[in-house]
Amino acid sequence: MKSKLLASLFACSVLASTAALADQPGADWMPMNDVKTKLMEQGYTSVTKIEADDGQWEGEGVKKDGMKYDFHADAKTGKITKEKMDM
Repeated sequence: MKSKLLASLFACSVLASTAALADQPGADWMPMNDVKTKLMEQGYTSVTKIEADDGQWEGEGVKKDGMKYDFHADAKTGKITKEKMDM
């Protein structure tokens, strides 16, 4: 019983430490609100999720065609670098 409890506590602590290591926007990054504006200029009607990840902005949004997309945007310019329709 104790070993199961210890294993569970260990797993929770590993997950918590991973969350604490989430990416943060760099000092020279375009602010999130400005990126959202740039995305709207590039055809998005709404941005439902956006976060810093792996040196870029990543998120989800809906385009003028009404379809949901996953996107990557340049951290400094907000220009879309990768985009995929979310099925």
